[in-house]
Amino acid sequence: MRRSIILFLLVILCLSGRYTATANAGDAPAFRLDASKPADGKVVMTLSAANIHNIYGYEAKLSYDAERLELIGAEPGLDGFFVPPIVKKNEIVIAHTKIGEVPGESGDITIGTLTFKLKKHGKASMKWEAMKVVTDQLQSKTITVGVSASAGKGFADLAGHWAREDIEMLVFEGIIDGMDEDFFVPDAMVTRAQFAAMVVRALNLNETSVQTPFTDVPLGSWYRDVISSAYAAGLVKGVTESSFAPDKEITREQMTVMIMRAGKYASEGSIKETGSEDSLSFADASSISDWAVKDIIAAVRAGIVNGRTANTFAPQDQATRAEAAVMMKRLLFK
Repeated sequence: MRRSIILFLLVILCLSGRYTATANAGDAPAFRLDASKPADGKVVMTLSAANIHNIYGYEAKLSYDAERLELIGAEPGLDGFFVPPIVKKNEIVIAHTKIGEVPGESGDITIGTLTFKLKKHGKASMKWEAMKVVTDQLQSKTITVGVSASAGKGFADLAGHWAREDIEMLVFEGIIDGMDEDFFVPDAMVTRAQFAAMVVRALNLNETSVQTPFTDVPLGSWYRDVISSAYAAGLVKGVTESSFAPDKEITREQMTVMIMRAGKYASEGSIKETGSEDSLSFADASSISDWAVKDIIAAVRAGIVNGRTANTFAPQDQATRAEAAVMMKRLLFK
């Protein structure tokens, strides 16, 4: 019986035909792909359709981010025989047929659900590519669907954190990563190399091995190409002519200057340095290094950076991972 059903389904789904919209656009079926809120490291994608007419069997084709998603379960939304998912690289095919002399489905229906394990942090996307449907009269047509949904794995230590929304946005876009699979550690300090890497990813710069004058950026280090790329683009300078200090924690003024250089690079110079130390209202403005004053003024005016408190900037304090993420988000999505 099982073999007969599968053969029947394969035969009817191989019938030719492609969907053409009717004169009345309201008669055309509409498809949805919805992602649940991630829970316990999993996300459920629900396939549904509206304005369906007499569907007896179907074959749905989907593509997904196999690097971040792993299919772990599938459930049909209709009565009948459900063919388990066929997974090949980054594609999934599911199929279903009703059994016996029963009418096809019509109206608004849930096609089924796919449950995925979230393997990595960042934006994980899935696209419903096409839907081949068969009526109870064995008439077949293929519909180009083209709807997508995305989900992202969250970090256990961001609940209630003031920077959570901005951090998750950058993680979703693949600009920053967590310290491991479960924790972002938002209040940890950021090294100069780590922030340079964040800037390079944010601007989508190609990593390069361009020669730099820094003797403390050795070949084979994880940050060699990152710092070379940032240096070649004019985004970073050393703490001296020959030293970058990659493992040294970055200060708030250093980070602000680097982020403003990134802004000027991305905007092709439309961001300008203006003002003087006197235009800053922070009580500790005099402790800002001369080379950082104009960039800090521009960043404050643009809303990219705030003070540590209402009246202090704390330019020499080390910057946290949360602060770095918020500044980067404000620059990219202001």
